Formats: sequence, C-alpha cells, structure tokens
Amino acid sequence: MPKLKALILLIMPVILLQGCAAAVVTGAATGVAVVHDRRSAGTVLDDQSIEIKVSSILYSNKKIYDQSHVNATSYNGVVLLTGETPNEQLKQEVTKEVQTILNVRRVQNELVIAAPSSLPSRSSDAWITSKIKAKLTADKYIDPFFVKVVTEHGVVYLLGLVSHAEADRVVDIVSQSAGVQRVIKIFEYID
Repeated sequence: MPKLKALILLIMPVILLQGCAAAVVTGAATGVAVVHDRRSAGTVLDDQSIEIKVSSILYSNKKIYDQSHVNATSYNGVVLLTGETPNEQLKQEVTKEVQTILNVRRVQNELVIAAPSSLPSRSSDAWITSKIKAKLTADKYIDPFFVKVVTEHGVVYLLGLVSHAEADRVVDIVSQSAGVQRVIKIFEYID
C-alpha cells in the first residue's frame, strides 16, 4: 500500500499540470477568438459555457450517453446538435435538455436517427472541415474567424455573424469542396 500512495503522489502533479496546460491553451484560444470575432467577449464565453453545460447534461443522462453520439456547437446562443441517436424520443429529449440552459436562444437539432457513427466516418468529417477552414483562410475576402464550420456525415453546417455577400462567398467555397454532400446555413446576418 505505501508503494501505491507513492505512485499516486508522483502521478498527481503530472495530471494537475496537464489540466493547467489545457486551461492556458483554452484561455489563449479564447483570447484570439475574441479579438477577431464579431460576437462580444461575453457572448464568446457564454457559447463556450453552453457547450460545456451540454456535454455535462449529456454525460449525466445515461440513456442518451450510452445510446447516442451527440456534438453540440454554440454560436451566439444558437446551439447546433449533430450526430446520431437511436430514436425520435431521445432526439427530442436532447433538445428539451439543451433548451433549459441559460443563454440558449435557439436549438437547431440536426441529429440523425441512426447508430453512432464510426471512427472512420468521423475522421472523414474532420478532414472535410479542415480542408474547408484552410480554403476560407486562403480567401482574401473572408475572415475565417467569422464562420464556424461543423461537418457531420458529409453535411456541412455553417454558423456565424456574416453579411449576405460573405455568406454567399462561403457557401460557394464550401459547396465546391470535395466530400461535401450538402450545405446548411445557420448564419445570422449583420446587414
């Protein structure tokens, strides 16, 4: 037993330091996002808080957690739910749970009734998102910080505070990207 206690004492600082590193990285990322974001600093933090609360709610609901794969993305108080759940009842339950969170203005539930997706499918979606973000970054007329890109099953969801002209340009870029099955705009317009 003394060896176990010694081992725990040796491992704890490493675990705690990893948590600090994550907090520093998250804080730095938030700082960069706020500088280039059309949302206020408070709204950016609210959106991050909403995403954490959604994760907590889903994790604590064993029925949803065990049977579903749910991703939540919050932008300006609009929560996009993507992923899979086995039936309509659980899909609606997820929506109801998320609507109770403070500062959630609207829930866009795009969950598909299906078994949880495979790792290769999720990797393909991540690859599509990466390619799109690179294209948006390379475009001299689009600030990539104004657009949030989420891909699920080859469907690309676009969130952000944009002008109609920016939205049209982004949709044009995204729709010409390999692997994109469909584009769904969840933009809020500033003009």
